[in-house]
Amino acid sequence: QVYLVESGGGAVKSGESLSLACRASDQYGGPYNIGWFRSRSEEEREAEREFVAGIDQGGNTYYQDSAKGRFTISRDNARNTYFLQMDALEPGDTARYYCNAEVHCENYRCYKGNYWGHGTQVTVSS
Repeated sequence: QVYLVESGGGAVKSGESLSLACRASDQYGGPYNIGWFRSRSEEEREAEREFVAGIDQGGNTYYQDSAKGRFTISRDNARNTYFLQMDALEPGDTARYYCNAEVHCENYRCYKGNYWGHGTQVTVSS
């Protein structure tokens, strides 16, 4: 069981930045394969969440096309914390962002893993 807690969401204007954090914990420690996914609607099921960015245990990073050049995923191994720096935010980035552990990454993207946090809301106004 991996426990994930996200933080850092908020309301900003178009062009501004936010930094999300995901603290992971379990009895074994990390690093994990971690992905950030987002959901634009409360009605969306877990399976419908959209991949945004991922980082694997080797430190390789993966991004959705719309995130390339604007978002940066990173981690702090000592704190077992994973970050998503989001710059040049757009209204289309408005969503609830979820941290996901044990994702599988290949072919420039990551696929959903077994463990989820509760998410953090990002709202971008024009």
